Amino acid sequence: MVFRRGQKGDADRRDKVSEADAYGDLSEIKDEERKISLADVSRAAGPWDFNEVEDPKAGRVDLGALLVPAVEGMELRLEMADAEQVIAATVVARQSAVQLQAFAAPRSEGIWAEVRAEIALEISKQGGTVDEREGPFGIELRAQVPVQAPDGSRGIQLVRFIGVDGPRWFLRGVVSGQGAVQPKEALDIEHVFRDTVVSRGNSPMAPRDPIPLRMPAEAQQAMQQQAAPEDAEGNQYTQGDLDPFQRGPEITERR
Repeated sequence: MVFRRGQKGDADRRDKVSEADAYGDLSEIKDEERKISLADVSRAAGPWDFNEVEDPKAGRVDLGALLVPAVEGMELRLEMADAEQVIAATVVARQSAVQLQAFAAPRSEGIWAEVRAEIALEISKQGGTVDEREGPFGIELRAQVPVQAPDGSRGIQLVRFIGVDGPRWFLRGVVSGQGAVQPKEALDIEHVFRDTVVSRGNSPMAPRDPIPLRMPAEAQQAMQQQAAPEDAEGNQYTQGDLDPFQRGPEITERR
């Protein structure tokens, strides 16, 4: 559910989100007030559905559900749940990064507005702060999130949550680094998000289920070559929960 420029009633909805957040209970917003038809969502400049691009693999890294555009000098980090399951892709460009995840969504309605409210509520419970602002992809969240440094000290990380609804899918990005605070520094990773292609597939999936990602062929070959020494020392791709504010086990590919 992307904010649509000039949509009647959006100001009222934003006011209700802000009011509910101030009292710490976003659940009071009625579900029908958080639903927007996909017919009202503009993706004229991307992100794209697989069927909307003539050659979706051209100039992109094929991760299955996501085809991610290659930006000069970027690093692509694949976060793993185990030795085979990719749970997120993070693109690092200069001093900024964007974590990408795709989820199943209803056929005619998006989920971004509901997801925004849930993210805001969760961050508020953790002691952080969240503001809704209009960005290049519509309404986004600017958040100050409490984090724990490797030395055990507590701090604050600035992040942006961006999201776009597509046909039966939802693409979420978590922007960190300089791109979360300096608009000019975010241009490269915003281009990556905007030019990403989502391949939903035809398999039945419940709304909000992650759409499976896979490693590119080069990464699979690299893992196979490293399998023997890793087995001797302990596999670095161990089971772990995904935390958008901390790196998980990952494979890094430079472009």
